[in-house]
Amino acid sequence: MQQEVVLAMLAKEPALGYQLRARLDQALGPLGEAINDGQIYVTLGRLEKAGLITRREAGAPSPDRKVYELTSAGQERVAEWLIEVSWPKPDLAEFHLKLIAAAQAGLADPIDIVNMQRRELLRRLREIERAAMAEPNHSDAGLLLEGIALRLQGDLRWLEACERIWTDRRSNK
Repeated sequence: MQQEVVLAMLAKEPALGYQLRARLDQALGPLGEAINDGQIYVTLGRLEKAGLITRREAGAPSPDRKVYELTSAGQERVAEWLIEVSWPKPDLAEFHLKLIAAAQAGLADPIDIVNMQRRELLRRLREIERAAMAEPNHSDAGLLLEGIALRLQGDLRWLEACERIWTDRRSNK
């Protein structure tokens, strides 16, 4: 489980472990089923040791339950994560959660995050296309570069879909 995802899910408000699980399930739909409950609690333990979250007793009626909350260092890490651009290996589920967490907690505009990612992918696509043009026809490297370009183009199309959805959500409020 990506630590920043858990931090971002806590950015809106403190939560119990099972509440975090419910937020992830809601955000990911059937993809959330692959997340083991134990992963969430292991991640929470690591985040607490790193000083990014604190844990306190929930109080009545369930004093044995623990509420997790971001520290200022955890808030800083979420802010850094929101502006990170991940490629060549973006995890689409992680990026999707970044958009959801940013919107729910009011930390950033999801469309701004999409635009940052798009600018980086376009920059990389231009680099790849230049490198591909320098390759001889039918070269092994040229084939690899073509595959990278196609992947980037696919990622860019998905970002367009993300922007459409988030724009629609904004105008339907």
